[in-house]
Amino acid sequence: MSEQLNRLLSIMARLRDPEHGCEWDVAQTFETIAPYTIEEAYEVADAIERSDMDELRRELGDLLLQVVFHSRMAEENGHFAFEDVAQAISDKMEARHPHIFGDEGGQMDGKRWEDLKEAERAKEGATSAMDGVASAYPALLRSEKLQKRAARVGFEWDDIEGPRAKLLEELDELHSANEDDKLTEAGDVLFVAVNIVRRYGVDAEQALKAANSKFERRFREMERLAEQDGDDFATLSLGEQEAYWQRAKRSIG
Repeated sequence: MSEQLNRLLSIMARLRDPEHGCEWDVAQTFETIAPYTIEEAYEVADAIERSDMDELRRELGDLLLQVVFHSRMAEENGHFAFEDVAQAISDKMEARHPHIFGDEGGQMDGKRWEDLKEAERAKEGATSAMDGVASAYPALLRSEKLQKRAARVGFEWDDIEGPRAKLLEELDELHSANEDDKLTEAGDVLFVAVNIVRRYGVDAEQALKAANSKFERRFREMERLAEQDGDDFATLSLGEQEAYWQRAKRSIG
């Protein structure tokens, strides 16, 4: 193990020391640290999106700290240590690349990769195609993964017309739903929308992320144009705001 990694492990051990450690670090549990782990993963993704390599280096360090933190707590409770985490992922990567580390020839395609993962799940005791889809995933991503699992065992519309018709049906049900049922019906609309997007080969999470960014850019441009014209955007009529929306689209796309 490298000198710097040993240093990081030693720092975490000191921070978690019940007598001489940091009061905050000692008080943490898997449950209290988990939100920070998710947050750091998002910050890594943000640095990558901005192509900021200095920030990416820092954020990867923060994410590594989360792995070390969880591993240290597990070691204290007699479950496993950081070395076991490293060994487990190394074993998994070798098993999932038999064409590189084993005797199997050829190239790895999507089906072979999924077959290997399915074999792993079966070995670990999975009894359902739904097993292993983490409940903590973002909702759109989890929806897509659940649908892909279902499709692998044949539970899938024959063509795109099936989910398109289903979307119209779910929209009608949402429109006529009472207050108690609106949440459920709205969820059905989004679930089918993910199915449609997936059938076009588009990642739903990335698609909505792109749409969010586009909306934000255009909205900020509307506000800028209104201020430039001496208008208070918030007091304009919807028609006047729409005119700025069209100008913003022409201005920045």
